[in-house]
Amino acid sequence: MALTTSSEDYLRAIWKLSEWQDKPVSTGQLAKALGLSPSTVSEGVAKLAGMGLVRHAPYGAISLTEDGRRQAARMVRIHRLLETGLVEIFGFSWDEVHDEAEHLEHAVSDKFIERLDRALGHPERDPHGDVIPAADGTYPVDSNSLHTLADINPGEAVLIDRVSDHDSDVLVYLESVGLTPGTELRVLEVRRTVGLMTVVRENANSPEDLDFQKDLDSPEGSGDHRDSVAREGSGDLDGPEIVVPLASARSVIVQQANPST
Repeated sequence: MALTTSSEDYLRAIWKLSEWQDKPVSTGQLAKALGLSPSTVSEGVAKLAGMGLVRHAPYGAISLTEDGRRQAARMVRIHRLLETGLVEIFGFSWDEVHDEAEHLEHAVSDKFIERLDRALGHPERDPHGDVIPAADGTYPVDSNSLHTLADINPGEAVLIDRVSDHDSDVLVYLESVGLTPGTELRVLEVRRTVGLMTVVRENANSPEDLDFQKDLDSPEGSGDHRDSVAREGSGDLDGPEIVVPLASARSVIVQQANPST
């Protein structure tokens, strides 16, 4: 089935939204993700429903059919392999690759993607930690065990699983303080009334390993605070404390560092 560029964008957006929530995707959410009006999105979704790629009752939730899921997995695979290649082969930073991959993903052939996958050593995750669907469309992820960093309570130890690529400024900030996939953290304090939390990296080698950018403006545009404040840790903590805006912490998916068996 040959799909238009627009249809492919819709399917990938529905897939991505589903990865970040346990509730059905709404027309409003899809419109925001695509940067389109709700009426335009409603028309586009109706076309996809007519093609058997999505399920959508009037004013109801949107979900992928089995055929839609296969098509979406193909597009997600292409996008994430391109992002990985841009970082590992061409030296792009992880905050640059999303837009570049969007420009390329509709132009590359399946043969190119197969060879890129082979050249990269068949990666399972992209630079943001997102799972890359296999060539057959399978996608192993346990969404029930994942929460955003902003949901974690003081005293809990977590492992960063993946990070949203939606906001490049947030990605620049998170990398500057060492909050990238695979990093283990302990939450020290959460101050929800002021929108901040304090964490410490438990697998940091030394405070010097982190390139703190204290003067970086907040991605949310607030002048009330900077993105992070580093203070010397104490006791058995391995790295400096990092004060993180909760708005940025919502872009980070984590899992328990030591899940109970």
